[in-house]
Amino acid sequence: MAKKNIAVYPGSFDPVTFGHIDILKRSLNIFDKVIIAVACNRKKGYLFGQEERVKLIKDTIKSIDEIEDDRVEIVALSGLLVKFVESINARVIIRGLRAVSDFEYELQLATTNRTLNPDIETIFMMTAEKYSFLSSTIVREISRLGGDVSTMVPLLISEELQKLYSKGDRDETLM
Repeated sequence: MAKKNIAVYPGSFDPVTFGHIDILKRSLNIFDKVIIAVACNRKKGYLFGQEERVKLIKDTIKSIDEIEDDRVEIVALSGLLVKFVESINARVIIRGLRAVSDFEYELQLATTNRTLNPDIETIFMMTAEKYSFLSSTIVREISRLGGDVSTMVPLLISEELQKLYSKGDRDETLM
């Protein structure tokens, strides 16, 4: 049996957006399997808990016909990303870039990961132009303020955000 070419796509995915899905689909054109590692950073506040994000991504992936869900695995990540990548015998980390402004931070992470394990590569993928403005933070804010995010996130996510914010405080403004 041939060795599978596995990549890890880490992130907060709070919530998952069409930009994330775009990177995933394109990664599946390169790799046999992509493992989405849902991170939990204690310094960040999350709208959805880690297990909830894992479930939302699993359910979202199942609903997308173009994605063979047996080629995607979604896991809750704890600890160092590099240690996780080593533990599953993967050698590639995928990171999406929206703009040059993302690159400096991502380069820092990639360099740190390479210092921890020089055998693990980070591949940067530019998001499709139509998603270059899109971030989970923007989606949360628009949704919180009563805006329509259906062109930014899968239907399941849009519905979950609507439920969550249906009783929320929308007195603040954005932009």
